[in-house]
Amino acid sequence: MTCVIGWDIGGAHIKAARARNGRLDAIVQRACAPHLGFSHLECAIQETLEEFGRADRHHITMTAELSDAFPNRSKGVEIIASLMARLTCVDDVLFYTSKSEFVSFLSAKQCAPLIASANWRISADFIAQKVSSALFIDMGSTTTDLIPIRDNEVVAQGRDDASRLAHGELVYAGFSRGVPQAYVQSAPIRGRWTPLVNEAFATMADVRRILCDLPEGDCRGDLAPSADGRPKTRAASHARLARLAGRDMADFSENDMQAFASYLARAQLRQVEEQMALLMSRGVITSATPIVGAGVGRGLIKQLAYQQARAYQDFSNLIAISEALQELSSDCAPATALALLTS
Repeated sequence: MTCVIGWDIGGAHIKAARARNGRLDAIVQRACAPHLGFSHLECAIQETLEEFGRADRHHITMTAELSDAFPNRSKGVEIIASLMARLTCVDDVLFYTSKSEFVSFLSAKQCAPLIASANWRISADFIAQKVSSALFIDMGSTTTDLIPIRDNEVVAQGRDDASRLAHGELVYAGFSRGVPQAYVQSAPIRGRWTPLVNEAFATMADVRRILCDLPEGDCRGDLAPSADGRPKTRAASHARLARLAGRDMADFSENDMQAFASYLARAQLRQVEEQMALLMSRGVITSATPIVGAGVGRGLIKQLAYQQARAYQDFSNLIAISEALQELSSDCAPATALALLTS
């Protein structure tokens, strides 16, 4: 029996999927914070290895190299690759590149620019094997990928983060992390435009919680600590968002807060829609191109697809998987794809 573990090593989460003889049987996501110390990353990987047990092969992609824990991205790839080779204790450790190729650990340093932040590519390549034409949108906790697929080929122009941002294929608009004032500088509150305080008082998780897109105490969509370290309840989110407008919780009625959060959510989603418009202007998608959604925020992407009268299907619908693992397989699409893709 061949056992493969696919890894997506991120700067905020570790995601891993295990497949035995080509069928997924375990998926896990763990929070990590390498910027607080490299041991945070190492511990999350080690805990996952202990939970999953021995594997014959490890297929790896990463975005954690962008963390300021490392002096530069290439050095980050080198350090993470060395860590994975050491902790997995097997010879068959392969890294996926933006050229749709696996490279060995011995080639990782040389191929660092191609390995860096290539997790979008593995998901897109996997989907291109299943769907002839689609716009793949993966809304994670921090960013959203928009990858056009045509005639079973990935037709993205960008390869690294910088070029993907420039081509509208990556936007820093995630489901739960990031600050709301990244999308607007002011908001309408009680009939007046109110400038927002430029401090890390709240995150998009608070917006989602107010709008009930994120249940209280959700352990899947929001693994990061709250902005103030207080509970992840609607009341605490209410207080954090009020502070963002220079006010107290008592200054907002429930209706006021709903309207405020809704405005912030729409402002963020407009950034995704604007990138879709850019892709349409390139001619790589049309108004009828269906959407394949993944990531913890794919519920919002599904809503967007319906608003634009586009067909939608979930990433998990493209694979044979137990009902118990469906949600996690879409949350962790790159790791899932890596576990299922043969080298």
